[in-house]
Parts: sequence; structure tokens; C-alpha cells
Amino acid sequence: MDKSREVIIIKRKKGHGHGHHGGAWKVAFADFMTAMFAMFLVLWLVNQSSDVKAAVSGYFQDPLGSAREAGASVIAGQGGQVAPPSAQAPLIVTQIRRQELERVAEQMQAQLAANPEFEGLLDHLEVTLTDEGLRIELREDTTGVFFELGSAQPKPTAAAFLRIIGAELGGLPNGVTIDGYTDARPYASKIGYSNWELSTDRGNAARRLMTEGGLAPLQIQSVRGHADRELRAPEDPLSPANRRVTITMLLRRLNETSVQGGMARPAADSSAADSSAADSSAADSSAAQP
Repeated sequence: MDKSREVIIIKRKKGHGHGHHGGAWKVAFADFMTAMFAMFLVLWLVNQSSDVKAAVSGYFQDPLGSAREAGASVIAGQGGQVAPPSAQAPLIVTQIRRQELERVAEQMQAQLAANPEFEGLLDHLEVTLTDEGLRIELREDTTGVFFELGSAQPKPTAAAFLRIIGAELGGLPNGVTIDGYTDARPYASKIGYSNWELSTDRGNAARRLMTEGGLAPLQIQSVRGHADRELRAPEDPLSPANRRVTITMLLRRLNETSVQGGMARPAADSSAADSSAADSSAADSSAAQP
């Protein structure tokens, strides 16, 4: 064989890091981690309360919701700053609670308006949504709308009225406070019975009737008598408008802190004094009674 015509075979090695495999495994691993994160997020949400679920849902539906009120920019000095989800959640929960109380107020007023017997009482009912919660105020007049004059004895129609209020408020697990007030007319009694006892006894009478209607006893956070210390009409201390009982369903629920602040005080003790109702015959009054 002619060595000058020897065939030379050149073998080329193929690289293993840049051909078929490439970086595809990184994409697959990233997809796997994303799926695991989503699964753990779902498992966490399943075990949360309905309020937390609603708060998370509301955030993802409108993550820039606060910008509608204070501007759309997230840059300092250019409008509203977007709060993190942990800061927005209490605000969203508060909004949900307020909407719940609004629904209760609407249902309660519809129930009361549907009964012709309550026509004369509705003009003395005032329902207001405040920062504290749903406030229901029962105001007296010169004739005594809800209670007998100078007594903590509810009138029959007023008793039915309070039972319906109790039934409606019992539909939510929120705490309730009850406050009684009188006008500044002195309550003269030989046994020492005064406006302090009268205002407290009227509050307790309202409590008993509402629990008969369906309000849970544990929902009662306090029953307080204020006598004439917080007049509704301070310009006229003797006005019958100062005689009232105020029922407040709180925004916060039982055994929880306020939804408006992270380290707020816990719900108050639900025990309340059960003073006996006033006996109108026991008071020897020398003036018109509050």
C-alpha cells in the first residue's frame, strides 16, 4: 500500500452541556417549586377563618385598593402607598364586619316595621353604625314609650319590641353592651332608690327581654347605668329625650381582640349585674319621675 495515500479519519467529540439537555431541568424545577408553593398556600387557607379567607380574597382582587382613595402611585410623594397584605387584612375584616352589622340593622328594622303594633315605637328608635359598632337607641317621651314612668317595668308592646331586637342581634357572634340613662330630675325615694338604680334596672330589663328573644347570654359584655351623667340634650337637662336605653352590638366578636388594632384589648367579661326591676309602688316621689 502506498503510505502517501493513507486515509486519515478525524473523530469529533460532541459536548454534553450544550446540546440536547441544556437548561431545561431548571425550568422544570422552577415549575415544581411553584406548584409546591401553591399547594402549601391552599392548605394554609383551608385552615383559616372565613374572615381571613375574605381578606386574602379581597386583597388579590384589588391589591391596590387603597390607591383609589389616596392616589395610584406607589412612589413616595406621588400618591397613596400600598400597604402590605398583613396591614390591609384588619381593615378588610373591619369592612366585612360593618357590612354584617348593616345587614342586621336592615333585617331588624324590616321585622319591626312589619308589625302594626310597633308603629308608635318606631319614631322613638334610632339605629346608627358607629366606629364602635351598631348602636340602637330607644328614646322616651313625656308619656313613657318603653317603660312606665319612674319605673323599670317595660310596657307590653316594648317587651315584644325588645325580644325581636334580641332575636336579630343573636344571629351574629358579636358582643353587646347595654346602657341606661335618665334625665336630671331627682328621683325622690325614702328607700334611697335614685336615678342610678333606675338607669341600671332599665338596662337589665332590656337585657332580660333580649335574651328571651334569642340573644345569647354570653354575648352580653356589660350592663351599665349612667343616671343623668351623659345627657342627650345637655341644653335641657329635664328633657324626656335624655331618658333612653342604648344597645350596642360591637364590631369585635366574642373572645377576640379588636379587628382595628393588632394589640387591642380583649373582649370584656360577659358577666353583668342582674339588678331587680324597680317597684314603682316603693318609691314615694315628691316630683315627676324620670
